Amino acid sequence: MSKEIHDLIIIGAGPSALTAAIYTAREDIETVLYEKAVVGGMAAITDKIDNYPGFPDGIDGFELTDRMQKQAEKFGTKIEVGEVTALRDENGIKILIVDNKEIRAKAVLISTGSDYNKIGVPGEVEYYGRGVHYCATCDGAFYRGKEIAVIGGGNSAVQEAIYLTRFAKHIHLLVRSTVKASDVLQKELQQMINEGKIMVHAGTTTDEIVATDNKVSSVKVTKDGKTNLIEINGVFIFAGLKPNTQFLVGSGIELDEIGFVKTDCNLQTNFPGVYCSGDVRSGSTMQVASAVGEGATAALNIREYLSNL
Repeated sequence: MSKEIHDLIIIGAGPSALTAAIYTAREDIETVLYEKAVVGGMAAITDKIDNYPGFPDGIDGFELTDRMQKQAEKFGTKIEVGEVTALRDENGIKILIVDNKEIRAKAVLISTGSDYNKIGVPGEVEYYGRGVHYCATCDGAFYRGKEIAVIGGGNSAVQEAIYLTRFAKHIHLLVRSTVKASDVLQKELQQMINEGKIMVHAGTTTDEIVATDNKVSSVKVTKDGKTNLIEINGVFIFAGLKPNTQFLVGSGIELDEIGFVKTDCNLQTNFPGVYCSGDVRSGSTMQVASAVGEGATAALNIREYLSNL
């Protein structure tokens, strides 16, 4: 077991983590990132990010996060492939288990992001970013004047379907059983139905997302035992979010009722020296721009924490 103690370990390598690393490494804080999957996180596999400041024509998600990675590494950030499975504090030193090895640090930033719950149908994973979406705010504007499907019947699905009427010509709301949104949202939904903007398909299962020329063109659905195709240009799935915090269960780090990490106004968890930023943080807005801002804020607070040790 190595007795080396790193200044800062960042768990995750999405936009928030990479931004924090740019700030800390630039100030000669030794910074190591551990990422178990793709550097850039979910942003890296997004076909186009259209609402990030400074890019009026939008930017490919991989290109944006690749630029962030290069900038972080230019200042000395070390990015390692590795899965963190546990975190604990021993007399102020943070002990992380990474690929079954103990790694030590003076400070830790949790920036593992979150993942969208999948519905598990053919075409969902294959056409992500090419007609399959999980964020109306991020991608709704791509569908001005077009026909889309929204899958889900809870508050988030109904709320996002109503939001998407700003762009889409018509929306098919596909609900497995019945709409279970709040009364207020159901009243707003009824208004959209009356105006012909949304059609609710209750008791409908989504069986497959179908593509033509590598772009989503329809959804195969079943209702009352009958299967048919609904022609659409895009699909938005709202089955909830799952924070990537499984490794924190039992660690003592406070999580909210869904599993997102709780922090104070300085983005510090209940463990001194352990911070959290980005989509995994309780109260996050789930936007790349805000994740970047939180990464910078966390870095500045970490710098102050380390200087006071």
